[in-house]
Amino acid sequence: MCRWILLTHDRAGSDTFALTHEYLSLMLGARRATVSAIAHRLKEEGIISYTRGRVKVSDRKRLEACSCECYNLISEQTDRTFASSPL
Repeated sequence: MCRWILLTHDRAGSDTFALTHEYLSLMLGARRATVSAIAHRLKEEGIISYTRGRVKVSDRKRLEACSCECYNLISEQTDRTFASSPL
């Protein structure tokens, strides 16, 4: 879930962006209640905040620390792919 939030944050261009618990649950293949529980914990720890379909990344460094190591690999590959693509 942290990886999905980071990837969305990368593309949003803002610390606050639209992202619902329902959408996250569909993308992760997890129950919405599980997504809500994890989001609540991240909120309690001051890593994110959220209200009705909007997420704000409050502490990106800590969010990265919570994410799996695959986030950096995906991010680097995305950067390489789009850096070499003509517009």
